[in-house]
Amino acid sequence: MRIGCPAEIKNREYRVGLTPESAKELVAHGHEVWIEAGAGHGIGAFDSEYTAGGAKVVDTAEEIFAGCEMIVKVKEPQAQERAMLREGQLLYTYLHLAPDPAQTKDLVDSGATCIAYETVTGPNGALPLLKPMSQVAGRMSIQAGANALEKAHGGRGVLLGGVPGVMPGKVVVIGGGVVGFNAAQMAAGMGADTVIMDRNPDVLEKVGTHFEARASTRFSSKANLEEAVAEADLVIGAVLVVGAAAPKLVTREMLGSMKPGAVLVDVAIDQGGCFETSKPTTHDDPTYMVDGIVHYCVANMPGAVSRTSTYALNNVTLPHALRIADMGWKEAMRADPHLAQGLNVHAGRVTYPAVATELGYDLLPIEKAIA
Repeated sequence: MRIGCPAEIKNREYRVGLTPESAKELVAHGHEVWIEAGAGHGIGAFDSEYTAGGAKVVDTAEEIFAGCEMIVKVKEPQAQERAMLREGQLLYTYLHLAPDPAQTKDLVDSGATCIAYETVTGPNGALPLLKPMSQVAGRMSIQAGANALEKAHGGRGVLLGGVPGVMPGKVVVIGGGVVGFNAAQMAAGMGADTVIMDRNPDVLEKVGTHFEARASTRFSSKANLEEAVAEADLVIGAVLVVGAAAPKLVTREMLGSMKPGAVLVDVAIDQGGCFETSKPTTHDDPTYMVDGIVHYCVANMPGAVSRTSTYALNNVTLPHALRIADMGWKEAMRADPHLAQGLNVHAGRVTYPAVATELGYDLLPIEKAIA
């Protein structure tokens, strides 16, 4: 199979779909790999490293989209990239379709087969291709929030860890999954007064056992959430409904009870955000104010730590890429039901139930698509 990896073009997106090591592995399996010139520069990987491993470096993304059977990326294809997709082509990347009707329509219209990293499953309902970026984003959310809390950036002027004789800042993490767990680790490690909220008693027990006295847990009822948000200096939105739009848990009305200069960091923004007042921002202009509250809603947070993020991502995406290339996507999905859950669009039809429901498409069941 001929596999292509274009440079990412989203704002401040420095990650790359294939590392030189991943490209070399695909070549060793007998596949042809095309890399757009400069695609790896954001992680410190040069074209010569790709060619040393047997990959071919081409000048433009247009060559890759025109000449390759499978496209491997990191972020969802932008409009100009979607226009280059064609019927029968494979796209393997993050998609986050439920809150993005324009992208979904373009992918459906393209006739391409689109596999989303974020819906590939693992044992016990895990999301192994989403997990490493959730770990990165969770940890970064505290860094970003701490920075936004500085007075010069519009925040309250609070140091999360405090100092002797002065109380630490209060961090409320909504959601105790991978993002929330990693955010709480960072917040508690900095010495912040940390609260983790979730509706699942098993999750609360797990995180409570792990953190013991370093962080507290609280059931995420509406009343408890309103009270916790009102007391917080920093709120981390870490809620995920797999493949679907995130629920709006913090309303605009609740902002009125918050401390002026408090900060909201919405890690769920890729899925539409879990704060009513959230809208996607970029690394160039990461924050905005609503009712005196700082909002940080960067949609590709891990892109800022591109080398760490790319290698962590390739560790989990490469095995599936090899399987798809070696076996063909249908056979690979028949052999691996977890990989099959990654199929979101095929031949002009939506195949993922949550996306079809959210955006009003007739569903083509995955089982029929791979039959």
